[in-house]
Amino acid sequence: MLSNHNLKNKVAVITGAGSGLGRAAAFRLVSEGANVCLLDVNVEHVNKVKKQIEEAGGNALAKKCDINSSKDIKEGMMAAHDHWGHMDILFANAGIAGELAPIETMNEDDWDRTINTNLKGTFLTVKHAIPYMKENGGSIIITSSVSGSRVFSQAGFTAYSTSKAGQLAFMKMAALELASYKIRVNAICPGAIETNIQKSIHHSPDVKEVEIRIIYPEGDQPLEHGPGNSEQVANLVTFLASDLSSHITGTEIFIDGAESLLK
Repeated sequence: MLSNHNLKNKVAVITGAGSGLGRAAAFRLVSEGANVCLLDVNVEHVNKVKKQIEEAGGNALAKKCDINSSKDIKEGMMAAHDHWGHMDILFANAGIAGELAPIETMNEDDWDRTINTNLKGTFLTVKHAIPYMKENGGSIIITSSVSGSRVFSQAGFTAYSTSKAGQLAFMKMAALELASYKIRVNAICPGAIETNIQKSIHHSPDVKEVEIRIIYPEGDQPLEHGPGNSEQVANLVTFLASDLSSHITGTEIFIDGAESLLK
């Protein structure tokens, strides 16, 4: 159990902070005393989260940020550092599900959009955080997925799974490279979580042609508790952001209620 103010006066930058996992993590980190810089492509959503945090007595900045834009990310990191004087936590969370389509018929532009947003976006986010986090060390948490790590049976998820697998390799390289600066780098791998990312999915009409069905015997459907929620993931993010995880780096942590072990 985390103690109150475990993260008191720490500064956290969160991408994709306007909804879902990013929003939940922002509130959870604030509850532990952290100050949060909220970055999101949807400025209306992120301003709403900022207002809610401030009404609850927390401290927050909000900026529009497209993680495909090196300029946007750089300005977001600079804003956090200029405002509070340091930066301790990065939650590189923003991403898209993208186009679900068979490899044969997938449009190159859809492939590029998913890979660039999820993988290059993570690279740019971490890259521009390093100069500020080198000062005092800290924790970087990347949102990856069970897709591309434990689960490969999702029809049409090739681009998404590839981007998520790439994030894990990037995380491990970064963990070693940044260890001398006392910066820890880990990844969370959620399974089915109730968030808004499903709205970013576009299903190609022919995706069912490559669907692999998993059939359980009648009456033997496992894991009836259903999908997890954002607050459960936020608890994991807060643990990885805190000193309670001081000896954990270069590691992917699955948070899916063991669902992926069945697929």
